Amino acid sequence: MPKKIVVTGIGATSPLGGNARDSWNALLAGESGARPIEADWVAALELPITFAAQAKVPAVEQLARIEAKRLDPGSQFALIAAREAWEDAGLGEDFVPERFGVDWATGIGGVWTLLDAWDTLRERGPRRVLPMTVPMLMPNAPAAAIEMALGARGGARTVVSACASSTESIANAYDHLQQDLADVIIAGGSEAAIHPLPLASFAAMQALSKRNDDPATASRPYDLTRDGFVLGEGGAAVVLETEEHALARGAKIYAEVVGGAVTSDAYHITAPDPEGSAAARAMIRAIEHYGYSRTDITHVNAHATSTPVGDIAEYNALKRVFGDHLANIAVSATKASTGHLLGAAGGIEAIFTVLALHEKVLPPTINLSEQDPDIDLDVVREPRKIEGDVIALSNSFGFGGHNAVVAFKSY
Repeated sequence: MPKKIVVTGIGATSPLGGNARDSWNALLAGESGARPIEADWVAALELPITFAAQAKVPAVEQLARIEAKRLDPGSQFALIAAREAWEDAGLGEDFVPERFGVDWATGIGGVWTLLDAWDTLRERGPRRVLPMTVPMLMPNAPAAAIEMALGARGGARTVVSACASSTESIANAYDHLQQDLADVIIAGGSEAAIHPLPLASFAAMQALSKRNDDPATASRPYDLTRDGFVLGEGGAAVVLETEEHALARGAKIYAEVVGGAVTSDAYHITAPDPEGSAAARAMIRAIEHYGYSRTDITHVNAHATSTPVGDIAEYNALKRVFGDHLANIAVSATKASTGHLLGAAGGIEAIFTVLALHEKVLPPTINLSEQDPDIDLDVVREPRKIEGDVIALSNSFGFGGHNAVVAFKSY
């Protein structure tokens, strides 16, 4: 029999709030984290997109100055989220370092550090490049920062699978706990890519919303007028434990993780498979991992980026999995509020899914004025109360055809 794996701590810093609870409350209130970028480089470089979903509380305001200086912004977000989750879990000294691991994720890595260092090299010469440049820009830097700060000696792994990254990290943590590689794992992801180069690149591929005049309504999953995603940033962490370990120390438990799965499309580097077959397989494997049926699922936190092709591809995958039962599933598309946090997206959405089950309320999807008739879903538009035990999916799909799904159950 598989072990029971539970969530005992959550932490986040996002476009909606500087911690998990503030982010959740703003989500339920229907707020948007998207706003104009006030940096002078927007006008200087004549960027076609002038807004993003920036962190509500700057990371440098939440860390000691000397600590922030040695970390790329993506690692700063990681450390803030991980420390909150760790404190929330209440572990304190009650863990064995060799049985405590980190499964972290990023989609892009230390882009600010890399490109700032390149500018310094060109403009000021090699002697002015910081010696910490490589340790700061490497994709595993956030995982390293977490394991050193919290004393994890059971392994610190990093997933880089684009926008599926942090959901994959949670699925990996579930597997590693099942394999008895640890008693406690902190999992999640972080991203800080609101930089001129990613913005220009995403704009060039027509992936971003062009609603410069109204950022708050730009991310509109499933709407007929959706025109792209809103670039976001932040970090999100969950503490996962075996139920046995959690109960032995009297921990509070938010929810149970009942499955995780990863598949790949083998279709296109940026576009999802329009048939959604591999995405569907990921959902099915996550559901059946613990022996549940597809009809047991009543809630999905969808990937739902607000792109014309992405939203319909995920709908096709959902239809393939659930058939007529899809009418009984309440779908939340929370990127409408947070924007798209890339490698951190699945982490914040996992937290929203866990809190939905724990607090018995499903979060709303804002900015949905006229639902696309080709996407026949029961979309949650206002906070919706739920009762009883619920099993929910959190979906993430990324460039390269990466699909990751985690299933959570009320505890």
